[in-house]
Amino acid sequence: MDQFDKVSVVKKANVYFDGKVVSRTILFMDGEKKTLGFMQSGDYEFSTADKEVMELLGGSMDVQLKGETSWKTCKAGDSFTIPANSSFKLRVPELADYCCSYIK
Repeated sequence: MDQFDKVSVVKKANVYFDGKVVSRTILFMDGEKKTLGFMQSGDYEFSTADKEVMELLGGSMDVQLKGETSWKTCKAGDSFTIPANSSFKLRVPELADYCCSYIK
């Protein structure tokens, strides 16, 4: 899907890691929630409450899910799932464009 129709956008940006990760929240009529954002190069760790599906739209990143010892490289077109109430680490070597879907 290249675009989202009939949505609301939260005006205030989600800003993390001193502005190196920025996203906007997209709300759908059926209650679904996504964020669209960019990450500058760097190392990050995020925690989750809901299950998340991260889709990489551009760039690349290495992902390590909680409890795993290995890293998985993701590039544009790839996605990965993070379980609810978990965390994950990212190593981002270049600007990364992403879409994150939150699953209740």
